Order: sequence, then structure tokens, then C-alpha cells
Amino acid sequence: MQRFTISLDDALAAQFDDWIEHHGYENRSEAVRDLLRAELQRERLRLEQSSQCVASLSYVYHFSERDLVDRLARLQHDQHDLVVATMHVQLDHEHRLETLTLRGRTAQVQLLADTICAERGVRHGKLNLVHVLEHAQHAHAQDGHLHVHLKPAH
Repeated sequence: MQRFTISLDDALAAQFDDWIEHHGYENRSEAVRDLLRAELQRERLRLEQSSQCVASLSYVYHFSERDLVDRLARLQHDQHDLVVATMHVQLDHEHRLETLTLRGRTAQVQLLADTICAERGVRHGKLNLVHVLEHAQHAHAQDGHLHVHLKPAH
């Protein structure tokens, strides 16, 4: 393990310590490691647009918005190869929280997420991407169906 030192002004250090406490870290080192991993992961995904990912896209939408439910269903249907699962929760009489589980090429997943979040009536969209590698391809004895396992990249 390597050790390095950084300097922070007092205000930034206090904000960071508050953030650490709020997120339940035991020390600054653990927090910095997780922040670095997350940023390096984001950069890897940005640079490797052809790489594979799994993702969750969550957004809130106003389901009374003109044709919005149909437009969202059409977008998901048109990209059925990327959409693994969909779940929605009624928040009140006008709003739903919807979460999509996505899998595919990073650039395609990002484009679908951007397209959905840009729809009129969609609010609070957030995409969480995880870079994955094809881990193993095999068939199960029961049905002989060939499939691929995905392993999170480090």
C-alpha cells in the first residue's frame, strides 16, 4: 500500500470531515479511496464508450403529462436489448418514480438515459453506471442455453 499526503484549507477539511461523518466513514483514507475509485470509474466509462456496463436509471415523472407514459414505453421498447427490468412506484396522484435496470454498451446506455431524462415531464433523472467485463460464457446442463456472465471491473 502506498501512502501520500494532501493539504486542504481549513474550510474544505471541515466540509470533508462533515461529509465523512454523514456517509459513515471511519477515517479520511477510506473516504478518499472510495472517491478516487468512483472518479476513476467515471473516467474509464467516459473514455471506453464501447465498453460494457450495467446501470440503473431512476427518474421521477408526471404521468399526466401529455403522452409521456406512451413516449417512455416506446423508448424502452425500442431499446429492449438494453432494458433488463423496469419498476415504478406511485409517489402521489400525479408523480411516479421509475427505475430501469440497463445492460449493454456504455455509449448506448448513456444515450438512452439522456433521451429519457430529456423527455418533457421527466424530472430528477440519475444514471448510475458500473463498468463490467464479460467473465465467462457457458451453457447450463438443464437447457443448453449459452449465456455470458458479467463481472464488475475494478
